[in-house]
Amino acid sequence: MSALGVSLIVFVVTLVATALGIFFNRVLPEHHLTKESKEIIHLGIGVIVTLTALVLGLLIASAKQSFDTKSDEIRQGSIKIIQIDRALRDYGPEASGARELLRRWVARNAAAWSLESGPVTSDQEGGAVWTAFQSTLRALVPANEGQRGIIAKINDLDDDIAKTRWLLTEQSASSIQTPFLLVLILWLGIIFASFGLFAPRNGTVFAVILLSALSLSTAIYLILELDQPFDGAIRISDAPLRTVQKELAR
Repeated sequence: MSALGVSLIVFVVTLVATALGIFFNRVLPEHHLTKESKEIIHLGIGVIVTLTALVLGLLIASAKQSFDTKSDEIRQGSIKIIQIDRALRDYGPEASGARELLRRWVARNAAAWSLESGPVTSDQEGGAVWTAFQSTLRALVPANEGQRGIIAKINDLDDDIAKTRWLLTEQSASSIQTPFLLVLILWLGIIFASFGLFAPRNGTVFAVILLSALSLSTAIYLILELDQPFDGAIRISDAPLRTVQKELAR
């Protein structure tokens, strides 16, 4: 399900839970809502509120760190692609075929970025271009020590980019497990049910509850968006790849 869909579910659940709290406030016997009972309920809800706040904080920090890590991997990979191209240029005209395949692969990634969901890492055509590029590299026969040094450097950079490609492929799936999210939504429902159970019946209180539900659903939306940085509204910038394209076109 999309981040927007989940956030809407959270918003609806919190409002429904508030309505249930209001309903139970009207039907529960008086001795269930004595001062002593309210104190115990407040203590229990306080525990849930603390747990929810901790989990939300950890989720936001984890999602932001994951987003920044993937963004840094894209930048580092882009730098290494430029280094490979310059090394191939220094190697000589024998490497023109490899440079052309590298340009094709980068162009395909750049075109797919805005149309699909981030860099092409595992599709059949993109993989074929990358495989052909690596085969062309292996076919190069150094004629002197300088070319041997260049090939060694290119192979190291090529290995690093290959690792980055597979790492991005493995990281494309969501890291937030559905049961974990369901438990968090359950906790939020319990908290808002307590709001409805004890809150005074006036417009100001209802407005605050509505804004609180909206804020929490927005927080869930941001967490899920950051967790999927190649898709949705919050995406990693394709500027590094565009810069690589310009450098390779020189």
